[in-house]
Amino acid sequence: MPASTEIDALFPPDLPEPEHWEERYPPRELPDGAKVTRVGPSPTGSMHIGTIYSAMIDRDIAHQSGGRYLLRIEDTDQSREVEGALDQFARAFDYFGLTPDEEEGSGDYGPYHQSRRAAIYMSYARELLRQNKAYLCFATPAELADIRSRQQEAKVPPGYYGKWAIWRDAPDDEVRRKLAESAPYVVRFRSPGVPGRRIEYTEAIRGRLSTEDNFNDVVILKSAAQPQAGDPPGDRLPTYHFAHAVDDHLMRVNLVIRGEEWLPSVPTHLQLFAALGFEPPEYAHTSQLMKQIPGGKRKLSKRKDPETNVDFYIEAGYPARAVLYYLRGLANGSLAELPLDEALAAPIRLADLGGAGPLIDQVKLEDISADHIATLGNAQILAAMRNWAASYDPELAGVLEAEHDLALAALAVERDGLENPRKDLRKWSDFRSAYGFFFPELFTLVRIGDERLAGNERLGRLPADLVRAFAADFVAGYQEIDDPVEWFGQIRDLAAKHGFAANAKQYKQAPENYPGSLTEASHLIRVALTGSTRSPDLAAVARVIGRDEVVRRVSALTQ
Repeated sequence: MPASTEIDALFPPDLPEPEHWEERYPPRELPDGAKVTRVGPSPTGSMHIGTIYSAMIDRDIAHQSGGRYLLRIEDTDQSREVEGALDQFARAFDYFGLTPDEEEGSGDYGPYHQSRRAAIYMSYARELLRQNKAYLCFATPAELADIRSRQQEAKVPPGYYGKWAIWRDAPDDEVRRKLAESAPYVVRFRSPGVPGRRIEYTEAIRGRLSTEDNFNDVVILKSAAQPQAGDPPGDRLPTYHFAHAVDDHLMRVNLVIRGEEWLPSVPTHLQLFAALGFEPPEYAHTSQLMKQIPGGKRKLSKRKDPETNVDFYIEAGYPARAVLYYLRGLANGSLAELPLDEALAAPIRLADLGGAGPLIDQVKLEDISADHIATLGNAQILAAMRNWAASYDPELAGVLEAEHDLALAALAVERDGLENPRKDLRKWSDFRSAYGFFFPELFTLVRIGDERLAGNERLGRLPADLVRAFAADFVAGYQEIDDPVEWFGQIRDLAAKHGFAANAKQYKQAPENYPGSLTEASHLIRVALTGSTRSPDLAAVARVIGRDEVVRRVSALTQ
């Protein structure tokens, strides 16, 4: 390995020693047993609902132990960074109330973006090079591809190790020659592992585990453009493995909660912690969220499953508390048996997180969400609706602001004073279909030939002249009546006048004698008022929208 001075020349001359960072980020002063956790999304794509699931657990365990929960943006793969990803992260954590205790701009252990911590990583990489625990690797993409091909032919484990690690023990003169040529290189960790050796460690959820040790010389610093003659060396960014070890140590993270897909990386991470002289954190690996499919289940797929994306829940308007309650039930099935408020207040324990991957069930989530919304007061629903609509349905937001009293009256229909209130709101985006017809600004008048009439098998068969006459008589004699039975009597009387059967049984006995039954007659008015054959109590709807609007809507059928 080149001499220390030669190694130091590869890095900026003012690069601090590791001791500087140890002093800059001292051990935290926290109660005994306090857990410092972190969630580390990467801005290389949309946020997965699993990140919210993990953040919920991270935050809960940190806070119940008197610790800290921090957000670290793992953005070292800048070539794949997706525009808008960071905005989505902020939006998601805010929506679900999972605001971290520490993040960029708030906390003493930052920067909290890995791309802004290059000097830190280079300090520790330089130290590993000085100690011969890392080395420079000039292997080209073509050489690496050739190694993989030959490993496949030889049927040996893939990777950069042993005789396949062509720069691991390269002569110093060869390294110097490559440096003189300004050849691109990466810095690789000199793994102490050998194929076939196993290690044991304790995992916080699964207990004592035995696994094959890492023997791969992983990259710890990525390649970078070589400086021109006379220019100082530039920054190099780390790989995830190296950044994880350095950051979790300096940020004093002592509990890493992450998905079980990271279990195979534990041996590599333990080796890095040992080489750096750091105390490793405790690891807890949660089961991956799964999706039920015919004949089994599979991992949620960003490509196939829209519910994977956090924005799916935000844009649809699922109440955050309902989603968190659902996710807590996935983390611990016993919490799903508690009322929502109790479940959200109950602690999550690592010991309860074992078992097979929890299944995401959208139907169950919608049921939970509907039950939750049904417990809210009308003013609470309206406030939440307006807040959501301001971002995702501006037209509706304007209507709700202008028609505040009408909105409250609409929400009261078949909800106020009832033991089993309406549950037709499962998410805020359902409001238009469930309540939009109450608002003149959102309702399109129903006229003869409208699909909302013509598309109904029975209503579509009614003669247009009959529909016009029925509607005209309703308008001419319409009265505002508080008693719902008496109010409906107006439709009953008109149905008899225009030859409708008194009930479905009578109609079925002699359908040729009637244009339809009382059901079809009432549906004419229902569709005229609400646009659908399914709606809340008609008398209640008419009372809320008022006489003038009732007359305006039914009159449209006379034209």
